[in-house]
Amino acid sequence: MMSDYKELFLEELDEQLQLMDDEILKLEQAGESERVIQSLFRAAHTLKGSSAAMGFEEMKQVTHEMEHLLDLVRNKELTVSGALIDLLFKSMDCLKQLKENIVRGDAPSVDVSGRIRELQSFSGAHTVVSFSTATPAVSKPVLNLDTRLKVQEAQERGLRVCWIHVQISADCVIKGARAYVIHSNMSEWGDVLLTAPELEAIDEQGSAPLDAVFLYAGSQSFEELKAQVANLTDVAAVTVEEIDSQESELLNPGAAVADTAAAAAPATFVPDKQAEGEQASPGKAKSQTIRVSVERLEHLMNLVGELVIDQTRIHQVERTQSRRFSDETVAELGQISDHLSRIIGDLQESVMKARMLPIEQLFNRFPRMIRDLSRDLGKDIELAIEGKDTELDRTLIEEIADPLIHLIGNAVDHGIESPEKRELAGKSRKGTLTIRAAHEDNQVVIYVEDDGAGIDPAKMKGSALNKGIISAEEAERLSDREAIELIFRPGFSTAAAVSDISGRGVGMDIVRSHIEKLNGLIDIDTKLGQGTSFKIRLPLTLAIIIGLLVKLHDQTYIIPMSNIAEIVRVTYDDIQSIRGQSVILLRNQVIPVAWIHEHFHIPKADKGRRHIPLVIVGSAEKRLALAVDELIGNQEIVIKSLGSYIGKVDCIAGATILGDGKVALILEVSGIISKLGGKRT
Repeated sequence: MMSDYKELFLEELDEQLQLMDDEILKLEQAGESERVIQSLFRAAHTLKGSSAAMGFEEMKQVTHEMEHLLDLVRNKELTVSGALIDLLFKSMDCLKQLKENIVRGDAPSVDVSGRIRELQSFSGAHTVVSFSTATPAVSKPVLNLDTRLKVQEAQERGLRVCWIHVQISADCVIKGARAYVIHSNMSEWGDVLLTAPELEAIDEQGSAPLDAVFLYAGSQSFEELKAQVANLTDVAAVTVEEIDSQESELLNPGAAVADTAAAAAPATFVPDKQAEGEQASPGKAKSQTIRVSVERLEHLMNLVGELVIDQTRIHQVERTQSRRFSDETVAELGQISDHLSRIIGDLQESVMKARMLPIEQLFNRFPRMIRDLSRDLGKDIELAIEGKDTELDRTLIEEIADPLIHLIGNAVDHGIESPEKRELAGKSRKGTLTIRAAHEDNQVVIYVEDDGAGIDPAKMKGSALNKGIISAEEAERLSDREAIELIFRPGFSTAAAVSDISGRGVGMDIVRSHIEKLNGLIDIDTKLGQGTSFKIRLPLTLAIIIGLLVKLHDQTYIIPMSNIAEIVRVTYDDIQSIRGQSVILLRNQVIPVAWIHEHFHIPKADKGRRHIPLVIVGSAEKRLALAVDELIGNQEIVIKSLGSYIGKVDCIAGATILGDGKVALILEVSGIISKLGGKRT
């Protein structure tokens, strides 16, 4: 059971940490905002409670001190400054490290005591207004569904519900014990529905007055209640405030399931996330959502994949039987096959949608990253994000994160110039980095664009020559486009000095290989002095793809349709040889021809045939014509791993089961282009 709670906690932890990162950035960029401060305070308060319930003491201590700082800002006792923002970000980094330890099941690898002392000393050194000794601070917590139901039940019984704000004197030696006594007295007079802070979390040794708030339901008038509390020992000040009617209403229909689940758990992991300004419609049905583990979705997707394979086999059996027989039974089998195809198609689409997530979850990581990089490099950069709602398979979102971080790091470090250089070039001192996503042709396209200096082909050639990546002869033959493509060569870098961001000779080659492993493509468009744009094309999912079935001798292979540019039929006379490389001339473009048979040691088809089918595949600007013996057709392919026993095989991305039960290998186009693209015959 605790492992289930831990999973819930980690999911909520990710959401809250991302929310806090975003809100701190807003605080830095837009200045002090009551809404932002309140959102940050609530997030810190939620994390403090949930981490305490789960027994993560270090995280509880850090969030407690962050909450205290934010409470001072909220009560106008502390002003927002650059130093405060930096401290909050440092604390966030500490929390993220603690989260990684929790995920791995390791002991905390970061000493939080220094960060806690820094937070405590900051609040003491920068407080501009001291605690009032006359009126307690107002800090009412947000009510969850369970508490709101208790409030409504008390009101239906005719009780008065109010907030009681109590300030315990600074002279009180054990403030936690005194708060407990006050709580006990109130419980004798009526019902205490909520206490904040929680009695167990009160700092016993604090030298300042202690403010506590109680949600109370009783029959007394507010004047009588105030007098009763004021007469208790060590109470320096007390105010009684009637509960706002909006606080007790069931305002957030979408939170009903989450709050109910949270009430059964040790802590409330799901806070109220109702959009600002959104009002609930009284007649609107409650939306219900549940959390499902990734493992269950993966298992469901595998089952759907098996159904797709069996549906293909049934369809093939139906076609075979229809050629042999013509009775009603075969016709009925065809109808059943067609119906199954529609049902399985709908099921597959539904499961695919369940696996989809908005790419916003990935893009939200980048504002903080850009902020830190631009500060470290002394650059002024504005980040523009577009297409956050574009959906992508969650597996791809996780896999594409590292390549995007490489691209963004290069754009900030190499692409966008310093403010002084931009000014000399007649540009605005502030650079712009744009990250956008969109759906195009059943694929997801991600752009990373900057308005920096662009890529200089001459500089690329010179750097590649100096590093021995290309020869002088090869450099002379390179076009500007090919020179720019050198950026993807292993070990290539134009950085003058090694830094934490770039210049170690790794990065862009890893980016391309990683994207190609995802059956994706990356392309560059650059203009000297105007900027650079990287375009990444990805399939919507890695689980099921459309593939072209081809024959090599008597074996069936599959080429992913996303990598195919076109298909042509040529004669042997159309294939020419240039410097030992077989090529064809297609619309004034010279395209190398590769015989896959040779790589896989498969006999070629009889040369007496008149025409040869060529499948033109591409990766970025590169094109390669694959000679095959026969084109079978395209169909949906369920990708299966070759397994650890076989391991990684060059030019093979995986395998699938065909309709006749045989196994067919799926070709890895990027590997074929790198292996066979320049092979001489």
